Amino acid sequence: MDIIDISIIIAYVLLTLFVGIWVSKKASKGLESYFLGGNNIKWYFLGLSNGSGMFDVSGTAWMVGILFLYGVKSFMFMWLWPIWNQIFVMMFLAVWIRRSNIMTGSEWILTRFGDDKPGRASHLIVAIFAVVAAVGFIAYFFEGVGKFMTVILPWDMSLQFGDTVLFNSEQSYALMIIILTTIYTIKGGMFSVVATEVLQYGIMVIAGILVAGYAFFAFSDVEISNVITDEWRNVFFNWELDTQWGAQFQKFNDLIDTEGYKMFGALIGMSLFKGFFASIAGPVPSFDMQRILSTKSVKEAAYMSGFTNLILFIPRYLLIAGIVVIALVVLAPEMAANPNLTGVDLEVILPKVINFHVPVGIKGLLLAGLLAAFMSTFSAFVNAGPAYIVNDIYKKYFKPEATPKHYIKASHIASFAVVGLGVFMGFFADSINSLTLWITSALFGGYVAANFLKWIWWRFNGWGYFWGMLSGLIVASFQFFMDQNKDNFSEGSILYELSHIHAIYLFPIIFGVSLLGSFLGTFLSKPTDMNVLKAFYKNVRPWGWWRPVLTELKKDDVTIEKNNHFSLDMLNVLIGIVWQSSMIVLPIYFMIRDYQNTLIALVIFVITSVILKYTWLDKVRKIKD
Repeated sequence: MDIIDISIIIAYVLLTLFVGIWVSKKASKGLESYFLGGNNIKWYFLGLSNGSGMFDVSGTAWMVGILFLYGVKSFMFMWLWPIWNQIFVMMFLAVWIRRSNIMTGSEWILTRFGDDKPGRASHLIVAIFAVVAAVGFIAYFFEGVGKFMTVILPWDMSLQFGDTVLFNSEQSYALMIIILTTIYTIKGGMFSVVATEVLQYGIMVIAGILVAGYAFFAFSDVEISNVITDEWRNVFFNWELDTQWGAQFQKFNDLIDTEGYKMFGALIGMSLFKGFFASIAGPVPSFDMQRILSTKSVKEAAYMSGFTNLILFIPRYLLIAGIVVIALVVLAPEMAANPNLTGVDLEVILPKVINFHVPVGIKGLLLAGLLAAFMSTFSAFVNAGPAYIVNDIYKKYFKPEATPKHYIKASHIASFAVVGLGVFMGFFADSINSLTLWITSALFGGYVAANFLKWIWWRFNGWGYFWGMLSGLIVASFQFFMDQNKDNFSEGSILYELSHIHAIYLFPIIFGVSLLGSFLGTFLSKPTDMNVLKAFYKNVRPWGWWRPVLTELKKDDVTIEKNNHFSLDMLNVLIGIVWQSSMIVLPIYFMIRDYQNTLIALVIFVITSVILKYTWLDKVRKIKD
């Protein structure tokens, strides 16, 4: 590590801390100001903040690994999340969510199901979900940033008391970075989070451009073409993956055979099935939803969501593709010479390239950018999680009448508690991966069915939501338990076979059980009060099966109209996914010098942008809050 690179990183950390504390005075007016910025932050700043929060270190390392191994079509692996839930949010969900005028995702649930016993049951399970997710991800960040900092910084920061090691180097680095990030996040709430994330976004973009520029000019077209094949460049695919690598890199083809994604068509088909329902379910109650609720108006919520898509993918994939180009030319021959590639961790490609193959100065900016990516994602969770503790649990059930100053102090305590619990879990490194997998597979898997139904079906009620969420979480947790213990089952048994099925292929089972719980909970209990449904439908105006509610509303106001935008919204979603995909493959093709496909991607981006101007943007401009 050169002194120039170290100086850049230190300067970045100090600048971030200064900016975060400098704007913190604006957060002291009350909970709305603290958690939502008083609904007074410009939509494009929130969009930059939202994009910055999605630019995380772990995800970047994973994307580098899969692009390296699978080639251009690997961007479809992102559909497993699915990344195009952001397109659904942009096209209609941001408008629906923002019309509620509330502070958190679980508070939103009360506007749908009412404030009676079933409504509070559904409200409580969402608040618990949000807090557990925040704690789990903070624990994951603690583990990840410690390893990241230990790799890039040269000093041994372990702390001993006599012969006892209190903190090893990884834990010490992680504690320092988390303490710094927590200070400005807790001090300034949403104002500090957004201000620092806008700064961090700028640093990440500069780092991405510099790395891409270095990779573009330091390595020739011939060097890249000697490594990758036409199939590696090909964005299209058959039911089964064709040979991605040439004969001299056969070990990479063998590695693909062991990864479990050989039946690529089935994987993509299941990703599309899961993605549709998961996307309509809406964003989980986390930082993404907080950004939507923080906008000034319904119209600006839509603008912010569209802007997030526009500014996130091209700079992020410039960075990823730049790293991969360096790895293809420099690391691929070395890795192919390894006698045993099975089980290799492809996420090590990112730190290897940074450590040994990036010039001085660019290295410092890149490390500052990746550190910024960590800090922005971490601060987003630290701001979102305590909002549910204070607003949805403490204020609602324990101390409903208190001063704004009291709630701000409670928010500070809750933030420290969430971070402290996350850090405590972070010390148990072996359990972090398990915890993270449980959150992303079990919690998120059980979230889909109930949250899909809440938008489109008037009869769906609070108990249906509660039991739908709970049943989905139980069966998904069972699946996770099976996966963690798959080596303990007898080969050939049913449990052995089930435990070795990839989680994505079990999604229909999880979804089906959650649907069953939702239907049973709904039909075995009374419908939600019609006045609650009328208020919700009149305010949010979703499409779906709402005829009985609409009929009752027409008795009071004959001008009320049904939302007939389903077909247009779905068309916009389809166009939006193509638009989003073009922004991902465009920088990849450019970096591997495939100029013909770069031009095609650029033309597709321009055409879809023009179409969305008429089918989406013009419609948003006509929205009346």
